[in-house]
Amino acid sequence: MPDVGVADVDLPESLADAARLGPVEALRALRSREAGLTSAEAAERLRELGPNAVRTHRASAWSVLARQLRSPILILLIITAGISLFLGDFTNSIVIGVILVVSVGLGFSNEYRAELAAQALHSRVTHRAVVVRDGTARPVDVVELVPGDVVHLGLGTVVPADIRLLSSEDLLCDESILTGESLPVSKDPAAEAEAGELASCVRMGTVIQAGSCVGVVVATGGRAEFGRIALGLGEQQPQTEFQLGLRRFSILLLQVAIGLTSLIFVANLLLQRPVLESLLFSLAIAVGITPQLLPAVVSTSLATGTRQLARRKVLVKRLVCIEDLGDMDVLVTDKTGTLTEGQIGFADALAVGPGASAEDVYQLGLLATEADYATGGLADTGQNPLDAALWASPRAAAFRADRYDRLDVIPFDHERRMTSVLVREASGSARLVTKGAPEDVLRRCVGTPASALALLDEQFDAGARVIAVATRPAAGVVGIRPADEHDLVLAGFLVFVDPPKANARQSLDRLEALGITVKIATGDNPRVAEKVCADLDVLSGGTLTGAQIDELSDAELSAAAEEASIFARVTPEQKARIVRLLRESGRAVGFLGDGVNDALALHDADIGISVDSATDVAKDAADVVLLDKDLGVLADGVMEGRRIFANTIKYVLMGTSSNFGNMFSAAVASVVLSFLPMLPGQILLNNLLYDTGQLAIPGDNVDEEQLRAPAHWNIGLIRRFMLVFGPISSLFDFATFALMLVVFDAAPGEFRAGWFIESLATQTLIIFVIRTRRVPFLRSRPSAGLTAAALGVVAVGISLPYSPLAGLLGFDPLPVPFFLALLAMLVVYLVLVEFAKLWFFGLAAQKAPAPRQRRPEHRINRRAAPFSITMPVPAVGPRRRRRRRTAARARPPKTG
Repeated sequence: MPDVGVADVDLPESLADAARLGPVEALRALRSREAGLTSAEAAERLRELGPNAVRTHRASAWSVLARQLRSPILILLIITAGISLFLGDFTNSIVIGVILVVSVGLGFSNEYRAELAAQALHSRVTHRAVVVRDGTARPVDVVELVPGDVVHLGLGTVVPADIRLLSSEDLLCDESILTGESLPVSKDPAAEAEAGELASCVRMGTVIQAGSCVGVVVATGGRAEFGRIALGLGEQQPQTEFQLGLRRFSILLLQVAIGLTSLIFVANLLLQRPVLESLLFSLAIAVGITPQLLPAVVSTSLATGTRQLARRKVLVKRLVCIEDLGDMDVLVTDKTGTLTEGQIGFADALAVGPGASAEDVYQLGLLATEADYATGGLADTGQNPLDAALWASPRAAAFRADRYDRLDVIPFDHERRMTSVLVREASGSARLVTKGAPEDVLRRCVGTPASALALLDEQFDAGARVIAVATRPAAGVVGIRPADEHDLVLAGFLVFVDPPKANARQSLDRLEALGITVKIATGDNPRVAEKVCADLDVLSGGTLTGAQIDELSDAELSAAAEEASIFARVTPEQKARIVRLLRESGRAVGFLGDGVNDALALHDADIGISVDSATDVAKDAADVVLLDKDLGVLADGVMEGRRIFANTIKYVLMGTSSNFGNMFSAAVASVVLSFLPMLPGQILLNNLLYDTGQLAIPGDNVDEEQLRAPAHWNIGLIRRFMLVFGPISSLFDFATFALMLVVFDAAPGEFRAGWFIESLATQTLIIFVIRTRRVPFLRSRPSAGLTAAALGVVAVGISLPYSPLAGLLGFDPLPVPFFLALLAMLVVYLVLVEFAKLWFFGLAAQKAPAPRQRRPEHRINRRAAPFSITMPVPAVGPRRRRRRRTAARARPPKTG
């Protein structure tokens, strides 16, 4: 068939149109074939239709600039400049205009850099789908899918486009993201299309919960049903705990600013000062008390953190989730790939059945897979690691695929934990072959010898992973169901090995040093998990099995989960329940998983963590993606999260205390003095210089003791800090007032210059004391960048009264003795703050609140939009308890 462009293709107008066609007619309508499109056809359609992505993660300079100009603080600056210009105060309006441009420029450059960091991060995480191109099945990036592509989908796959089924095997699809129905829906390519029903189709964003299928792509990107909904809802995402903390902090500042500026304005009016002059001064105070560059500092911190984490192979899906990573104090994880190498290898086949040999057991194990016998599953990227190891064994070369005809299959699922196939041998006899978890297979066997159970216990005690294989004749049977898995005869066991990681003990030690408790949740046998932990010298707090968990109430399980270290043979729902109860007990829980059975727990955790090799549904459910499944890498991420939060809090404490102190001083002075202590433009310039110097805080060093435990937003502590350290700053402001008026008999220009320099020096240099809790502060080394920035800002402030801009700014030169007195005041100020810090943090430790009681319904859903350009669809767990994503909240009416 010649290459066919989209212009020549009579594409079905909707998925419903494709559903009304049979599989063959749907292929024909899309100008495709069972052997798929050619590479040239796919490339042409991709060029004309664009990538299969709902939206791209491209940094937009214009959108960043628009967000900067929408800032209430900047709007306040613009209003102040406009009023000054209207009153003929050109000097003040020019100064404010320059400040406005610099403030916007700094904020824009830092936020745009953060956007670029996010764009680079998204481009590193990909999702792939198995597509038939040029007659060969091969994995491709999902953004390259086009209408007419023939795709293979397996268990746990997030459906990447709207697809008309061509064939399927016991297919169940979770469509809750679109319909709100928690129960999976059965799909069949032969189903007739009824009004509103799409039983022969699977839709973008839904999840393959059981079985497998082959289908042809009908619609991609924004033309798919989910894509249209997502595009219609826009890109706004729910706020995280970190963002909510910033919001509460902003509300605190707003309350202080309104109260202080209102008092200043009223007081000046009572003193019969000019109304407009009083208004301008009050507005300047309102702006001055606000840390103008807080968004820039936060963006810089997060962007710096993402770059640091990316170098450590940790990708954060949303920048603000970094703080939540540092917040974690409990990690629930699987053992495979974290405590063990994750390279599962086939070790041996053990025969236990009458007349069975080890080779027979191995051959039966190969038969009981969902993989294509002819290819050994090489085209099946979705096969589980145990099957992959089985087919990778040299013994697989002797397997004769032409001797068997597979009649039916019951795919693996996490409830049964088995796979069954109905096969007919060349001789014509049919048999049922079942392979799965030994406990589940043995329950369906008859006549199992005691020696088999002893052999199984021996393998478990050795730490091996064991799969049981059983069979029975099935003469005359043409199809099988789970109910047919009975009266089996145990043939033997398949033994696999996955040795402990060499660096696992070191990684566990690092997490322990960070105050993180590690708990293991595995579908494996409890003895295997205990043996791995014993080999790593891990002290276990006890083991709970899935059966025991089901017998416990929530209250009992909550207490038991605090003590237990291992949860074995657990189902997806049990993992999620454990995570939920740990969170309710006040713990900040991280969950590390990579399979479809981990999606529920990933959603319910405070911080969901997956790996780049994970299933689509696990990767999309996670907040953080590790490029290397290693607990040491995760420890790096936790430290970086805590470092970022610590540096953000440094700026918050600095800004609230010093700004409050200086503005309180200005308020008092404006009432006492016969002239304004600082002009509005001078106040804003002082604040901008100070903030500019603090942009180096994100790169500052953090004391080791601050990384040992998570820290949280505490608005009460911030308020107390402001009320303690702000007045100390004001005390030295009043001392400067007395010095300028009594000693130097200063004119207004000199007074303003002297206070400008003193206030800038005290609030800038105090960072060296506030940035650490060590006493004296010299025991903690700041970064070179912060040191240079702080000293540079003070130097600029000192030089302004002697610069050509002095007259424009309203400054007069100062006598040399002033600077000697300033140096003495700075030394006394730093010493006094050291004593205050020692008292304050000692008192704060005594008043430390009890652990936060978090309820899962208060958990912020961070996964409201697709993560990457390479994954156009989000995913939800089968029975998600929290509110669904944005798209789900605007779901269309149920059909049928």
